[in-house]
Amino acid sequence: MTSIFDIVKSFFPPTPWAYSWQLGIFQWFPAATVLQWLVRYHPAGKFSLHNSVLNVNGRFAWCVMELVGPVQLLYILATFPAEFKIAELPFWNKVTAALYVIHYINRSIVNPLFVAPSISPARIELFLFACLFNWFNSACISGWIVGYDTQLAGYESNGALSIDLLESPWKKAIPWVGLSLFAYGLINNISAERTLWSLRREEALRRAAKKSDDTDKDVSEAGNQNIYHKVYVIPPPSGLFRWILYPHYAFEWLEWIGFALVGISVYPARSMGLFQEETLSTPAITLAPWIRPFASLANRLQIPLPLPALVFVLNDIFTMMPQARRGREWYSQKFGKDAVAGRSAAIPGVAFL
Repeated sequence: MTSIFDIVKSFFPPTPWAYSWQLGIFQWFPAATVLQWLVRYHPAGKFSLHNSVLNVNGRFAWCVMELVGPVQLLYILATFPAEFKIAELPFWNKVTAALYVIHYINRSIVNPLFVAPSISPARIELFLFACLFNWFNSACISGWIVGYDTQLAGYESNGALSIDLLESPWKKAIPWVGLSLFAYGLINNISAERTLWSLRREEALRRAAKKSDDTDKDVSEAGNQNIYHKVYVIPPPSGLFRWILYPHYAFEWLEWIGFALVGISVYPARSMGLFQEETLSTPAITLAPWIRPFASLANRLQIPLPLPALVFVLNDIFTMMPQARRGREWYSQKFGKDAVAGRSAAIPGVAFL
């Protein structure tokens, strides 16, 4: 009889059953994001609740919830090969893991601890939900990178298709295109965030200087206070902010699209002869309706479907889009409609978004 302990243990690292279960559940996340359009509740950032006893320090919350992903991925990469007797992973599997870690080190360590001038508190329920999201996501990404061959009900095996990828020059170019997109998206994502924070710093210092002039206090005295807290500005319509108010969102999506393209060259361990087929035995996953067109396209092109990466891209877009839309409305209310005129939230040329 299987005990609760055995079930829990099967997720650390994930067994084939646990991996398929997590991925099968996680692919449905876009359905839950409908609530974000209907319920105007997101107690973090601009919309954080003042003085709530359930608030979690912003820097701590951001650091911890974003660290869940890379910590679990590195843990699985460190423990999985020994447990399942896997030889060295292929080059592109390693590259894919490195890209994931690079993104999240910036998100979890660099941004909250060294760059952001201030981070508003987050309510504990949002903090825990973000931790759960990153746990699911990193478990799916990690299991895929270390070699699980995702079986798709009604579609060809990714393991069989991956062998063809080695024989086609244009297919060989796909991961390099993806790597370029990831790098371009990452650089511009960081640039847009740094621009916003720089504008906030300038505005906070301007206010502090004005306050100092008005009260005959030294600016350095004001600087000892948290002068950046809740200081927001609307970026001028130039550079990355010329057409959209949230370019850092758009470029993050571009990052993960590139990540998914790199993932086309992530090979299942069975097809590379890394461990025995009976060890794999991954239960088939019935795809959500919004993923089936991508699976059909992959079948027609005879390329593997990087399902965990694709699920992440879609989940990222679906959960961030309503936030960008809500942010545009907030900018309009705070700074006036003229200040946002001609700019959409995150998709250039689409006024609603």
